[in-house]
Amino acid sequence: MNKTFDVAVVGATGLVGEALVSFLVDREFPVGHFFPLASVRTAGKKVGLSGKYHTVKDVVDFDFSQVDVAVFCANDEVSAEHVPRATAAGCVVIDTSTQFADDDDVALLIPEVNPQAITGYAQRKEERNIIVSPDSATIQMLVALKPIYDAVGIERINVVSYQAVTASGKSGMDELASQTIALLNMQDAKRKIFPQQIAFNVLPQVTIAEENGYLPCEMKMLRATQKILADDDILINPTTVQAPVFFGHSQAVHVETGAKLGADEARDLLREAPGVTLLDDGEPGNSPTAVTHATGEDAVFVGRVREDISHPCGLSLWVVADNVRKGAALNCVQILELLVKEGL
Repeated sequence: MNKTFDVAVVGATGLVGEALVSFLVDREFPVGHFFPLASVRTAGKKVGLSGKYHTVKDVVDFDFSQVDVAVFCANDEVSAEHVPRATAAGCVVIDTSTQFADDDDVALLIPEVNPQAITGYAQRKEERNIIVSPDSATIQMLVALKPIYDAVGIERINVVSYQAVTASGKSGMDELASQTIALLNMQDAKRKIFPQQIAFNVLPQVTIAEENGYLPCEMKMLRATQKILADDDILINPTTVQAPVFFGHSQAVHVETGAKLGADEARDLLREAPGVTLLDDGEPGNSPTAVTHATGEDAVFVGRVREDISHPCGLSLWVVADNVRKGAALNCVQILELLVKEGL
């Protein structure tokens, strides 16, 4: 008989949790007993998996010793409270929050980029039992840049990330939808989630900046990139912008490489890169976009690959991906699959 694994999903009723459950089915992950968990607010709802419906339980009351692995698709506060309970019960945790991302003894993993980190995790498994799936913007950027990094090295990354509102969950989606409807009906746009109107607008700042002027998400992207690439010397200058898009982050990425790499050579590398789809034939209507290409898809799409006319070793790329699917849920399931290979 093939081995199965008992799985809990914390945040099973959220956008990422729902996508993760669908990936467990689509990729035929060998789930034994399944426990969808959430806050008391959505406990009692039903979640379907492989033709069976499971009642969502309150995470506060759940005994994590019942499962082999728990995937946390929740915020930092939920992870801070319940991940230690899960690991103390002997459960392996995959966490999408940033609560433990900076801890030296916790693996930060993108399977297409640093699969070797799973080995390091296995060696210190008894210490923490936590693997962190990075933020969605970092995932798509590094999946696109890894083949270039491996070929010639990267000394500096300058990235502007245009974030989809689903980075704020269903409430972000609801706010964009309701404001759009209101404005099209000549009504006022009411605001709850974002500090300014998001419909038909672009917001340069949605959270309080740190002392250096950078947003917390920007600094987390910097630290995550250095940790995942195991390269403290790489320089990163990130800017995060909130865009009026439901699904799919879009990034203008500029890199300074360690040696000259032409655009044609970069395209050749990207065509062969795992998880990447190159769309770069020069036709305006064929460039990848969040709406046309990324939404509902699982690849990282790259286009507009060109040499930087301001730097002899510079390259510029346009990168888009579905932040809920590839940027979160799929990465977690790919980590699960690596864990199975390592003997979870």
